Amino acid sequence: MISINEVLETNDMISHENLDVRTITLGISLLDCIDADIDATCEKIYKKITTTAKDLVSVGASIEKEFGIPIVNKRISVTPIALVGGASCKTSDDFVKIAKTLDKCALEVGVNFIGGYSALVSKGMTKADRLLIDSIPKALKETERVCSSVNLGSTKTGINMDAVRLMGDIVKETANLTADNDSLGCAKLVVFCNAPDDNPFMAGAFHGVTESDCIINVGVSGPGVVKKALESVRDADFGELCETVKKTAFKITRVGQLVALEASKRLNIPFGIVDLSLAPTPAIGDSIAEIFEEMGLERAGAPGTTAALALLNDQVKKGGVMASSYVGGLSGAFIPVSEDHGMIEAVTEGALTLEKLEAMTCVCSVGLDMIAIPGDTPNTTIAGIIADEMAIGMVNQKTTAVRLIPVIGKTVGETAQFGGLLGYAPIIPVNKYSCERFVDRGGRIPAPIHSFKN
Repeated sequence: MISINEVLETNDMISHENLDVRTITLGISLLDCIDADIDATCEKIYKKITTTAKDLVSVGASIEKEFGIPIVNKRISVTPIALVGGASCKTSDDFVKIAKTLDKCALEVGVNFIGGYSALVSKGMTKADRLLIDSIPKALKETERVCSSVNLGSTKTGINMDAVRLMGDIVKETANLTADNDSLGCAKLVVFCNAPDDNPFMAGAFHGVTESDCIINVGVSGPGVVKKALESVRDADFGELCETVKKTAFKITRVGQLVALEASKRLNIPFGIVDLSLAPTPAIGDSIAEIFEEMGLERAGAPGTTAALALLNDQVKKGGVMASSYVGGLSGAFIPVSEDHGMIEAVTEGALTLEKLEAMTCVCSVGLDMIAIPGDTPNTTIAGIIADEMAIGMVNQKTTAVRLIPVIGKTVGETAQFGGLLGYAPIIPVNKYSCERFVDRGGRIPAPIHSFKN
């Protein structure tokens, strides 16, 4: 039973501390949509998604109204499209046709994003993988709600450096094709090492082949709640600080568990996982950087920031796993620059650099996220940054990701505007020294020795 005090406390978190369920994401397998004919494939995809997801938005709205819990986004993830389109797609334009079908489905059922325009190439690329990757810039330019991801490495397989180098070109081409909108296409494109099959957050969500036919995954978020809780222990030692974060994460996750089970019951679709990530927004009071400051740092990026993030991430996981038997996805603390006003301020003031952000990714949930860089950054430099982040994930047996936005026509000192939850970002400096000879070597960086556990 939930006590009246817990109900009142949760209501206060929602009303004053920006607690929300960030997303209900419906994962849908499209493996039964595979056909040798591209038109038949698209028709099957459209029918499967619009039928399965027809009530997703209305059910989310009814839960929101009945329980008074804000549900910010309703989203869909699908089987990696490189697998679905492999039999029918003979050209990159064929894959773009599928992307447009996905976009049409998203519009039809009313979700804000649909993820899974993806390829999994950590060890090598099939012909279909290569065609899909080549199609990404055009697909993201010609669709509104489609998100794309590519898994480039894993602890078990190493890093596919051919794919890393290729993605340097793809990111830049996507930036060029969407240059009239501050290269917004890159905000819908992310690359991974150790990508999870059940991530409900965009742009990296896809429905893994190990999942059931359809599944409900929920992502919760409450940086403002954690910050408010820490205000009561400003003079406490680390033991009490950790206990406060852990207890708060438990309460946040309980809200997500409630919504997930209700959505599962009303849609008659199995419940998958709760992702208990702290995902910031541009709103004041909903910032990971503000949590660091409440812990005692003058600014995010100051000495001690990586330790503070490690503490936060670990306690969020410890509290969350006690509130739900099925915790998954990414789960921890996100550090997207453009989506966190405190991080934006830290970058603007010079407290937070690209190199410090990379160090922080060793202990956070994801990686280099929503970072705007100069539009004239060389493709090989983008590939080198991606390679560094993949290496962190591979060696540390964790998920890491990169979502860089080379903003065409802008440089350090200027700002890119993305709008909505994507926010805005100051252009951050990038190391000027070349890594071209390194990333052009090709081949694969082998898996680390500790990956051999059979």
